Amino acid sequence: MSDFVQLLPLAMLGAVLGLDVVSFPQAMISRPLVAATAAATLLGDPGRGLLVGATLEMFALETLPFGASRYPEWGSAAVVSGGLFAMHGDTSSGGLTVAVLAGLVCAWIGGWSMVQLRKLNARFARARHEAVASGSKRVVEGLQVFGLTADLVRGGVLTAITLAVFTPAQAWVLGTWDTDPRVSRAVVVAVAASVAAGAVWKVVHAAPGARWLLLAGIAVGLALLVSR
Repeated sequence: MSDFVQLLPLAMLGAVLGLDVVSFPQAMISRPLVAATAAATLLGDPGRGLLVGATLEMFALETLPFGASRYPEWGSAAVVSGGLFAMHGDTSSGGLTVAVLAGLVCAWIGGWSMVQLRKLNARFARARHEAVASGSKRVVEGLQVFGLTADLVRGGVLTAITLAVFTPAQAWVLGTWDTDPRVSRAVVVAVAASVAAGAVWKVVHAAPGARWLLLAGIAVGLALLVSR
């Protein structure tokens, strides 16, 4: 019963943040850093959410969401990661590993589910083609509400199912994995950092003047770090 009580608000948050990715309001609250922290805050541990969110954010830097292309859905995925890490913590090795893995799996399935939703929206709109062509306000608004509602449900169901699958899996891992937690976390962060470095290099390498902005940002960050 306690797991269900935790699952319900996380599923609702996953629905809202999954909606933000494309449909509405596109306010960047679905970014992993924000979404994972929000999920963990619901469970009383925002610090763990910030940690796993920053790790997922490094993977998400590789994503370029252009038009109708398929890309990972990070909003619901980050809620899954933040919720798992806050629920089970990292008292033994594997906690961060499984939380990030669950987020990556959810992001991949979420990308696929958004494509299926687009197909569903297209079929729904084609069935009302004549009414749309005639400028029917009621039909156009109905299509918009249908699309938004379907995306909201998609994010909530995806979050709930992924959490239901990975919650017992993470509990089992925490009880059986005896690798040094520091090594486990270091491997996950190193892999995420390598993905982020590749994403940054693609932008810096191609955009004029971008490398100077990057160097300036690094310098400012180091100055702030030293000043503390």
